[in-house]
Amino acid sequence: MVNKYYCKKPLWECSRTLSAVAMGREPADTVILGATLVNVCTHELQKDIDVAISCGRIAMVGDCKHCIGPETKVVRAEKKYLAPAFMDGHIHIESSMLTAGEYAKAVICHGTSAIFMDPHEICNVLGLDGVKCMLTDAARTPLKAMLTTPSCVPAVPGFEDTGSEIGPSDVADTMNWQECVGLGEMMNFPGIIYGDERTHAIVGETLKAGKTVTGHYSVPETDKGLNAYIAAGIRCCHESTREEDALAKMRLGMYAQLREGSAWHDLKEVGKAVLNHEVDSRYACLISDDTHPHTLIEKGHLDHIVRRAIEEGFDPVTAIQMVTINTAQCYHLDHEMGSVAPSKCADLVLIDDLNNCHVTDVWIDGEKVAENGKLVIDIKNYEYPESATHSVRITLKKPSDFIIKTDKKTVKARVIEVTPARTSTTERFAEMPVINGEVVLPEGEDILKAFVFERHKNTGKSGYGFIKGFGIKKGALAQTVAHDAHNLLVVGTNENDMAIAANTLIKQGGGLVAVRDGEILGNVALPIAGLMSDRSLVETSAQVEKLEEAWKKMGCALPSPFMTMSIIPLACLPELRLTDRGIVDCRTFTIVPPIL
Repeated sequence: MVNKYYCKKPLWECSRTLSAVAMGREPADTVILGATLVNVCTHELQKDIDVAISCGRIAMVGDCKHCIGPETKVVRAEKKYLAPAFMDGHIHIESSMLTAGEYAKAVICHGTSAIFMDPHEICNVLGLDGVKCMLTDAARTPLKAMLTTPSCVPAVPGFEDTGSEIGPSDVADTMNWQECVGLGEMMNFPGIIYGDERTHAIVGETLKAGKTVTGHYSVPETDKGLNAYIAAGIRCCHESTREEDALAKMRLGMYAQLREGSAWHDLKEVGKAVLNHEVDSRYACLISDDTHPHTLIEKGHLDHIVRRAIEEGFDPVTAIQMVTINTAQCYHLDHEMGSVAPSKCADLVLIDDLNNCHVTDVWIDGEKVAENGKLVIDIKNYEYPESATHSVRITLKKPSDFIIKTDKKTVKARVIEVTPARTSTTERFAEMPVINGEVVLPEGEDILKAFVFERHKNTGKSGYGFIKGFGIKKGALAQTVAHDAHNLLVVGTNENDMAIAANTLIKQGGGLVAVRDGEILGNVALPIAGLMSDRSLVETSAQVEKLEEAWKKMGCALPSPFMTMSIIPLACLPELRLTDRGIVDCRTFTIVPPIL
């Protein structure tokens, strides 16, 4: 695939200049001297290597002193390691709760030059117009925000209501967008393996365009189903949670994207697919999937994930390969980026401590963009249109809307139990007392009421159920960040707090809120599509931190609990999920009753 957009100049336009610089006939724009090269092409460290840069690309690697002219910028790097800048092969910017521009500012400083973003969150709310807004926002930054077109809007048709719908013709149109490099995660794996015509047509439009289809195969079946899924042309998958899942995918030629996000800490387990076996790591990539503001501030981005890989036993060069050349090859872009080699885009990082992956300097297309953790460039502001900031269309709620009535004396309920730091849930059953014809929560069982209200078109649709595992003793929580339809999700112990939580978000246009005894303990306003803040990274992080403290005060000990809560409606993950249409059994893809 030829990428004409994500390099300063196409190679055919500057190849003669690059050759002239390498031969010393023309001076380089920049020369980096004396670094130890992290050579991801050959998996080795090469000492005392220079790199000459011209036209935003690498002209020469080796002894480049003859490339220095009177105007050449010279960088002394004798005590540092020079590596390709990092590439995140699968990320949802919206889950950072930041705009694309603020996200770019946050990650560039940590050595990230490129992301392969799947904006299916905003697409479920605002459609492709929302995606265009994010691309426009990202384009004012140096970050190479490459689009993988949302493939599943809705995620699982027939089981939820979204603000938009994307079909094969829409996907075909986006394949002509200059930012598009592939298709976002194909979550509808049942549609693929059982031959659904529409689902295969969406994948087919991507394959026709010669672009990468990214995957989402979350079930622990690695025989017929996985083969059928890969046979349909799906190239990578980030949903492995077991060692054997990731290994099976790599053995079948699928890129296993090993995830270590703010909420999903899969690397310790799935990294064993490489570490415990004598296998080549070229089909393994490190990705974040979802990263929250406080993680970006406190730990970093891909530099943090590389550190985590090293902690688990990967050698540093292998770990860096997994965020550079492996990712580039996955997307058929290794001829343009992902390595420090002649002709490639000059996307580079200097690292002063390889084992701790401490990035000191960052170049994108040959331009110095960050130094010592700070941006050294100016980025213009972008204002999202009004259509993106009025997306919560729902009638205010009353406490009575959260009462569950029955004519029985006791009921047996189906309960969704969440798993700490994992995407999976487990089906449980519990006896629920009834008082005056109303189902009440049993004491000491850590069970909450849960409601999902359709919020895009004010249809009045809603589903309810029961949730276990959050540890909340008293109060309510509400979110419009509720994957992937992003309807209004409310959980709690009592109707009054649940109504206050819901109405707070309805009035402010979305976000996340925690309420106890009528008091708002934490609130993150997300007015852009009900998903993203209009504040800076630091401001958003402070609000999120206060929300996390509220969760703790209410009894929750889960890591990133609002992320765990956000996937309760995600009807493409096992076992049970709750949408505005009811409880979905994701093993059989049927709607099942909350009360037996």
